[in-house]
Amino acid sequence: MRLLKQYINGEWVTAKSGKTREIINPFNQEIIASAAEGDESDSKAAIAAAREAFDHGKWPLTPATERGNIVRKIAGLIERDKEELAELESLDTGKTVEESRGDMDDIAGVFRYYAQIADKNGGEIIDSPVPNSISKVVHEPVGVCGQITPWNYPLLQASWKLAPALATGNTLIMKPSEITPLTTVKVFELIEEAGVPKGVANLVLGSGMTVGAELASSTDVDLISFTGGIVTGKKIMQAASINVKKLALELGGKNPNVVFADADIDTAIDQALNAVYFHAGQICSAGTRLILEESIHDDFVEALVKRVQHIKLGSGFDEATQMGPLISAEHLAKVEKYVEMGKQEGATVAVGGKRPEDAELQDGFFYLPTIFTNCTTDMKVVQDEAFGPIITVEKFKTEEEAINLANDSIYGLAGGVWTNDIVKAERCVAKMRMGTVWINEFNLYFPHAPWGGYKQSGIGRELGKLGIEEYTETKHIFHNLKPEAINWF
Repeated sequence: MRLLKQYINGEWVTAKSGKTREIINPFNQEIIASAAEGDESDSKAAIAAAREAFDHGKWPLTPATERGNIVRKIAGLIERDKEELAELESLDTGKTVEESRGDMDDIAGVFRYYAQIADKNGGEIIDSPVPNSISKVVHEPVGVCGQITPWNYPLLQASWKLAPALATGNTLIMKPSEITPLTTVKVFELIEEAGVPKGVANLVLGSGMTVGAELASSTDVDLISFTGGIVTGKKIMQAASINVKKLALELGGKNPNVVFADADIDTAIDQALNAVYFHAGQICSAGTRLILEESIHDDFVEALVKRVQHIKLGSGFDEATQMGPLISAEHLAKVEKYVEMGKQEGATVAVGGKRPEDAELQDGFFYLPTIFTNCTTDMKVVQDEAFGPIITVEKFKTEEEAINLANDSIYGLAGGVWTNDIVKAERCVAKMRMGTVWINEFNLYFPHAPWGGYKQSGIGRELGKLGIEEYTETKHIFHNLKPEAINWF
């Protein structure tokens, strides 16, 4: 069985403790790899390597064009190894290979985007009130960056952090989820192949309680970028206060999908399914809160239920599969808990609400795509991020009520509005407190558009030009070309 190693200071190493962790295929619980189980000591070694590479290495001073060329080379290597990476991602997460192939295209696109803009952030000359002087603003790398990624989109989320950090001249330590490290290990092999200097990019495998906690609390780390749950995010904020680190946090969402009666209903039905059941609902931007105008509610739900009953569950490597398993036994239990909670709160299960009975699915962590009706915003199943294949349905009579429902959440990551009334659409999105709002679309993203949330969905932005700004510090430089004594004293 393959042993996945850590990458520290340009070397592939086992954990200092010698411990390993078994990596499980969520489709059938087969052990697919063994991974080094790093801890605080491994984190410290990686931090020291990154600190040395930043403070005394050449990478931060390497011309931006040259750094961009290396990031572009990584994109090419990802495209070269696309099929292998897609298979590893599906093996590790349970998602369909077709979806994973699409992820790899997106990931290469992220690296290529940041390669293109690496040398476009050189700063500016600004007006000076003093004669014979130069006043300029420059953007410099933050320093040593700790990067913690989730299990649902292991390599996609890693790319959102790796590409801008490398393009701007930072050094980094990445900690992927301990249960889905396969593609992150592979991409670090590609980073090495692309010629990134030793110590610049480091990979530590292990749990958040040890590896992640050390990254968050270390005074030698200048920035933490974390994508994951809100409880962990709050702990990271507290730990990061030790040396007032820069923070970039994406902490999930409970995203409203608002459909008005004047929308293209057939398309809205189709995308309401796509908004949730891709990757079994394990998507931070999933449109799990379906908010329907009262006049279309019954017909819309009836059509959804009919479509849901035909969703094909199975192995991600079966081309007929439309939805794979949940990631783990623990997560399956969490989803089941929320379904039971929804029932107790008075919501009605219109379809699903249990594990499948098919014999071939019994070894995997499968859960049927589920729809709850008769939902209200005071229900925990509506407010909490269950992170599974669950749609809750609410209804409204007026536009004002729809917006109030959409905003009734501690989260503010994303949302959607469906209507053919352009004025109404723009009026709604102006009032929706979310980082991304789609009109007649759901779950679309691309590298040059920023991603992040309002409220407790997080701090900062990834992707786009704002994504590169997270990894830079802004410095004002004033140069007096003809200094003179002031003679004040």
